[in-house]
Amino acid sequence: MSNQKTAEIPLDKKPHILVVDDDERLRSLLSRFLIEHDFLVTTATDAAEARDILQHLAYDLLILDVMMPGEDGMALTKGLKTQGLTTPILLLTALGEVESRISGFEAGADDYLPKPFEPRELLLRINAILRRVAAPPPAADENIRFGKWMLDLARGELVAGEDRVPLTSVEHTLLKALASKKGEVISREELAELCAMSANERTIDVQVTRLRKKVEEDPKLPKYIQTVRGKGYVLWSD
Repeated sequence: MSNQKTAEIPLDKKPHILVVDDDERLRSLLSRFLIEHDFLVTTATDAAEARDILQHLAYDLLILDVMMPGEDGMALTKGLKTQGLTTPILLLTALGEVESRISGFEAGADDYLPKPFEPRELLLRINAILRRVAAPPPAADENIRFGKWMLDLARGELVAGEDRVPLTSVEHTLLKALASKKGEVISREELAELCAMSANERTIDVQVTRLRKKVEEDPKLPKYIQTVRGKGYVLWSD
């Protein structure tokens, strides 16, 4: 992998990344490369070891290989997100087909990078994810509210009374993007740009579908996040 430096976002502390890959050579290369670019890195060889590590430490980002023996990266992602993990996840895989990428996003991943990849692209993806997570919340009078929901900007959760629903970093950023132009139609391309996502239209559709399942009483008949055919999506307050 190249040693060429890429500009990283300024952070108060070094982000700590957990890399999970059964390929010892790639795991070592990734670890060394990320350390050279000012990240703290912990590695795990499989899902079981990763789960054990996550019981003791919190991380800023997980990088998971999809094609692992036993519990693969896709299943691990889905399991962790189901358990309420809000840490962003970047999936790595040799499967580059669109359906494989969609499956990764449906499992709860924040981004997806096919192998082989350029190291600089990996850094750009990592920094885009961390930038979304670290983005400062708007002022108190700009809290995002629609229907019964309020978005807890500090914790990345939807709140309705005593109910709290965790969001992935992509879902959190997507909802903020829609709320930034509440009542206005936003195209898929603009949503991808606002969310700093390297995504195609299908990816945006998948993320909207996931978000609807969390905020709508009937996701098939959405009241808040509506589709405007041929144009994009719009967020309504009521």
